[in-house]
Amino acid sequence: MTTASAIGQPLDRVDGRHKVSGGAHYSADIQLDGLAYAVIVGARVASGRITGFDTTEALEAVGVVKILTHENLPKIATQPPLIPSLAGMPAPGQTFFPMQDGTIYYEGQPVAVVVADTLERAQAAAALVRVAYEETPSVTTLAQGRDQAYEPKAIFGGFVPGRNQRGDVEAGLAQADVRVDATYTYAANNHNPIEPSATTAAWDEDQLTLWDATQGVASTQLTVAALLGLTPSKVRVISHFVGGSFGCKAMIWAHPALAALAARETGRPIKLSLTREQMFTSVGHREEQEQHLTLGASSDGRLTALRHHKLSPTSHFDEWAEPSLGVAGQIYGCPNYEGVYRLFRANTMTPTFMRAPGEATGMYALECAMDDLAHQLGIDPIELRLRNYTDTDPGTGNPWSSSGLKECYERGAGRFGWERRNPEPRSHRDGNWLIGYGMATAAYPVYGPNNPQRARARLYSDGTAVIQAATPDFGTGVATVMTQVAADALGIPVERCRFEGGDTTLPTIAAAVGSSGAGMISAAVHTAATNLRDQLVAQATADSQSPLHGADPSTVVVQDGRMTLRDQPNVGESYAELLHRNFLPDVEAGGAWSPSPQNTNNYAMMTFGAQFAEVAVDPDLGVIRVRRMVGAFAPGRVLNSKTAESQLMGGMLWGMSQALLEANFMDPRRGRWVASSLGEYLVPVNADAPEVEVELVEVDDQIVNPLGVKGVGEVGQVGAAAAIANAIHHATGRRVRKMPITIEDML
Repeated sequence: MTTASAIGQPLDRVDGRHKVSGGAHYSADIQLDGLAYAVIVGARVASGRITGFDTTEALEAVGVVKILTHENLPKIATQPPLIPSLAGMPAPGQTFFPMQDGTIYYEGQPVAVVVADTLERAQAAAALVRVAYEETPSVTTLAQGRDQAYEPKAIFGGFVPGRNQRGDVEAGLAQADVRVDATYTYAANNHNPIEPSATTAAWDEDQLTLWDATQGVASTQLTVAALLGLTPSKVRVISHFVGGSFGCKAMIWAHPALAALAARETGRPIKLSLTREQMFTSVGHREEQEQHLTLGASSDGRLTALRHHKLSPTSHFDEWAEPSLGVAGQIYGCPNYEGVYRLFRANTMTPTFMRAPGEATGMYALECAMDDLAHQLGIDPIELRLRNYTDTDPGTGNPWSSSGLKECYERGAGRFGWERRNPEPRSHRDGNWLIGYGMATAAYPVYGPNNPQRARARLYSDGTAVIQAATPDFGTGVATVMTQVAADALGIPVERCRFEGGDTTLPTIAAAVGSSGAGMISAAVHTAATNLRDQLVAQATADSQSPLHGADPSTVVVQDGRMTLRDQPNVGESYAELLHRNFLPDVEAGGAWSPSPQNTNNYAMMTFGAQFAEVAVDPDLGVIRVRRMVGAFAPGRVLNSKTAESQLMGGMLWGMSQALLEANFMDPRRGRWVASSLGEYLVPVNADAPEVEVELVEVDDQIVNPLGVKGVGEVGQVGAAAAIANAIHHATGRRVRKMPITIEDML
């Protein structure tokens, strides 16, 4: 065993210096000999077919190497099914690959790729490509598609049933003393990480190397290999630094394969970077949606029924919807439940993951409705939630592997000052500002892959170690926390340990999506490092020249790279001494981890939290200002308090953005997004950011993985928007059932 000391500490990011000094190289920074640049030409209609191209002027432009269209682009080998990337298999963002024929399904769909010797020349030539269309009517909005809606058998790549029921909702509503019946509407959201998606592709005979901005190098490798008809061993993917993702780089879109095809067709390395405008049409989005929710409760606030229906557009080729009804149907002990998804085919690309995909929207409806119920019954909102608290998943009856939710309510309320809240709306003022307090429950599922996750640990004779796993760091701090995990498992100081990732030549890790990264990667790293430690201890106890010879390995502890007897700390030797004596320059061990089927079948796994917000509303101007946000979260064991708080704070601020700013709409006449840049699509700036406080409630969880880690990437966003909306109601007495809430809604 080792004496842990690094795990949980607020260590600075090990890659921080590279990022602030310009030493971090991203996928679009790669420079290769003979590099050419590819630019995608997107369709300017939302529905129809291509009737012809005129590329004469573009081909004559200076520096142009080649122009690819469906008329000369090689056909793909196969289109893999739509499987979430956490499954560890090929993970295309949609079961449609463009430029295979002339059919147009959505505006912005790639119809041509222009390759030139500089980016500027490729962009200029792309503007010269003329495409003729035969346009047909499009369907892009809820208003247009409502009458065509149907109930799918399953959504989310077939992993989530289209309908989920327990008990008898009609009977539960009949016995209710009070009801809340409300419809909530949500504008679409688009991904806008700092780094737009980009791929650099290079062939060496039949070996393809891709530098790709991705959450999972294996996902890119397997998807591109399938599309191009290659064995995965012929595709290497590298992704050392990723400038944010939040879901848009979780699934694999068309551009990596298009870059590879362009490189093969031109015989030159190719760099293909999406523009900011193309990010709105090329990497999925959070779909426009409508949710209708009905709550029934007894006079003491105990839920008797919950009906939750969702309507949203999907693409012509996939049945995709955010799983908005999942956590919202599990979080409270309600015996009668009905959740139903309804879809309609629209001229859009397939929607995709966006931070807290489904949980943020579904819990917004539920938590606003719970606040409405608390107001009607005259019960404190926290007390109402405590009366409906459950120690088990109401759908399966399985106990939570750990909870901590009650502690989150208590500690979050104490830190926020909830006791100062007068329940009467419009009762708090600060000059002309109306002040409101709101709260909401936060929860996010604990996901894990079914296939083994692998890592490798190597110790050198100087006592330093390297831990390896094929996972990129897309801003979460994984390189830092895995260094801490490995150092503690090996029993060496963290400064003597280094993490390497982001390359498919390293042991395979599934895409770190769904807040799964910390749990599954730490499990693999911990297992590999522990195996190496045990191997070294066993070697020492079997070595006749070692002071530990003949000792029971279970009695040996390791600290600061030194193996000693637990009861005789003066008896022992260092790793370095053992290796030098045995002429070993290094030793290594692998490790694999996958979730226990017994645990998965017998326990429900969720990360819980509580969100609190204070808002100020100007009753004359309708201006809304979020003054304070407090979140208390129970993510199991915390690997690094600084990176965890950073993740949670970022999620809370995104929840504020979702509540008050982020929105995009389709122009129903042309089937185009109204906003296509950050000049039109609003996101918060520093001046919008309130005071944000994060409270970490560590809970022991011996079920989820070896270290009891749940992950915090998304739970910080869940409940944040609802807390703000509930605070707005408390401030003004006005209940707004939409996202985002704008000045116009207040006037």
